[in-house]
Amino acid sequence: MFMLSSFSDLVIVHPEDFSKQTVDALEDQINAKYADKVVYNVGLCICLFDIVKVSEGKVGHGSGSAHINVQFRLIVFRPFKGEVMTGRISSSSQSGINVRTEFFDEIFIPHTYLFEGMNFDLKENVWIWVNDGNQFYMDKNELIRFRIEDEVFEEQLPVTPHIENDHMEIERKPPYRVIVRTNS
Repeated sequence: MFMLSSFSDLVIVHPEDFSKQTVDALEDQINAKYADKVVYNVGLCICLFDIVKVSEGKVGHGSGSAHINVQFRLIVFRPFKGEVMTGRISSSSQSGINVRTEFFDEIFIPHTYLFEGMNFDLKENVWIWVNDGNQFYMDKNELIRFRIEDEVFEEQLPVTPHIENDHMEIERKPPYRVIVRTNS
């Protein structure tokens, strides 16, 4: 579920952070840039794990900021295929069930990956599992166990200025989504 990923980046330390220890200033800048963000084809970055290598900083003229090449490792959320997890149901629709964990909301169970005997009740907007004559409602906030089936990364392209100025609605897909199943 969690793994370490290595990164290399040019970190800019601003003059107001010069009073901090160098390691603390670098940690703050790295966490500000990467924590709680999705890196394409890597996963959801949680936080800095450690700093592996730091070059000598070079002070840029004009701003006075120090530019430092840093190699570091981040803790990343990226569950592997077949991994079993638990989460809570956040919403249901005819297409499937959306699930969330304490820190990640983009988990989806398509209706084809639900248990056999599942039916969607349009009136109550809930999936119902009929098993041995008993009805089990898959209500919002119910705990559910699921198996990772696939993951989808969507490249997040910038919005062009003419569309942004026209206040047009743009459907943006989440940058990282996990597809799961409840049936084996």
